[in-house]
Amino acid sequence: MLREAGVDSTEDFSVPPDPSMGDIAFPCFGIAKEQKKNPAEVAKEIELRIKNYELRIVSAVKAFGPYVNFYLNTGELARLVIEEVKEKAEEYGNNDDGNGRKVMIEYPSQNTHKEFHIGHLRNICIGNTLTRLYDKSGYKISLVNYVNDFGAHVAKCLWGVITLRRGKEPEDNKLKWLGEVYAEAGNYLAEHPEKKDEVEDLQNKFEAHDPSIWPLFSRTRDWCLEGFEKIYREMGISYERVFYESELKERGQQIVDELLAKKIAQVGERGAIIVDLTEYGLDIALLRKGNGAGLYITSDLALAEQKFSAPDIDESINITGDEQNFYFKQLFKILELNGFRRKLTHIGYGLVNLPEGKMSSRQGRVILYDDLREQVRAHLTTESAERHPDWNREKLADITDTLTMAVLKFTMQKHEANKVIVFNFAEEVSFEGYSAPYLLYAVARINSLIRKSELKISHSKIKYELLKESEEKQLLILIANYPEVIKKALAQYNPSVVAKFCFDLAQKFSEFYNKHSVLNAENEELTAARVALCMAAKNTLVNALGVLSIETVDEM
Repeated sequence: MLREAGVDSTEDFSVPPDPSMGDIAFPCFGIAKEQKKNPAEVAKEIELRIKNYELRIVSAVKAFGPYVNFYLNTGELARLVIEEVKEKAEEYGNNDDGNGRKVMIEYPSQNTHKEFHIGHLRNICIGNTLTRLYDKSGYKISLVNYVNDFGAHVAKCLWGVITLRRGKEPEDNKLKWLGEVYAEAGNYLAEHPEKKDEVEDLQNKFEAHDPSIWPLFSRTRDWCLEGFEKIYREMGISYERVFYESELKERGQQIVDELLAKKIAQVGERGAIIVDLTEYGLDIALLRKGNGAGLYITSDLALAEQKFSAPDIDESINITGDEQNFYFKQLFKILELNGFRRKLTHIGYGLVNLPEGKMSSRQGRVILYDDLREQVRAHLTTESAERHPDWNREKLADITDTLTMAVLKFTMQKHEANKVIVFNFAEEVSFEGYSAPYLLYAVARINSLIRKSELKISHSKIKYELLKESEEKQLLILIANYPEVIKKALAQYNPSVVAKFCFDLAQKFSEFYNKHSVLNAENEELTAARVALCMAAKNTLVNALGVLSIETVDEM
């Protein structure tokens, strides 16, 4: 429409502050600057040109200061939006921006021999959503994980098993037990620093595959991997490949030697190997300890090389807490100095804290994923049983299981990705407000409405022109904006954009539903049109929740 009127601009549309001023506003500042005119004058000129065209979707156009505002025809908007949602089904909101390029996405990159806490949960939730956003944007996905199964944290845990637990092993919940041992060992060593040499000796032994420690390392590592796999299944993750630090350490050390030979790295204090990155504003990077032991960065050098051994990978993306942002800047700069020219992207996110402050695995101050899941499930089971005493045990369990995972996933993603969050239990399990139960209830309510409708709706026969109310239009505009929401969320690496859209859509539906009758409308034709609108709203909400990897329920 604007191009037909001779307007070629990349400026974004916005929503006028008052509905009486129209539905969509187009800013004229950029055009006015190019033409060296007053923005209000340019807006008036565009208004006059557009009025010469017959437009079905636009009922009126009017200049308001430096903006050209458009009033949409609700019936025509309904026809376009509802039919597109129906036609595209699960692919509604998709785009082809990726053009088939293949990205390798790595998460959650957790450590063995530590507990799986809600910080890891947020990592998986964000990773799952970003994967779906890339998929909806036309990219091919290679999903991988990188497990840190070597290093000082493992040595500390194994030392605790041998010294503090006297080699006694647990009968069940072995992953949680290892996390407890790790925390206990960390606290003990903080009070007894003279014991740290024992841990260092132990680390040297298992990194050398010493038979005196290797069987314990292998056995406890397997416990962790089994525990992780159970969580991955619950979270719906299936990896194409898993990398292990233990398999990369040796090659990483070779790369450090190569960096020394190329004079990219140098010997620092006490024989440590470093790379001086101060000229790039990145300080000094430590690649190898003075005693010869490697660090995370040692193995990460080899990991980058391994990832691109597959020739069809266009970009490698890894997702971690944003406290590692600086670390990855150092890593990427070292790889660049070494001639590495493949595209590497790090996406950071904010931590999950306790009400009393930052979580710490070392100090045992964490909220475990298993514990939180069971707490949420118990609450929702009681709540649902009180609301629906007629449900049998199997139905109650199925619905509360779905609600539990929805609460955990939505809570981890409804905040800006770079924000630190504090888990508020009462707020997250509430059936009102910015919560998962509120969203799933909106889906269940529309399902109930559709079941109660005895009309067999044929979209080709629906009289969309009967949809004229302001609440109907606002709901349609929001549904129509969903494809832009997908683009924005990926551009910002921010799942909360999708979460906020879900909440806004549920709210707009509620406003429409509370003000206008659907099943008892003035006539059956209007009922059919409104039911079609409700179905489009539900399908879009289910689509968006699916991007957040949240399943819905038929009733609540």
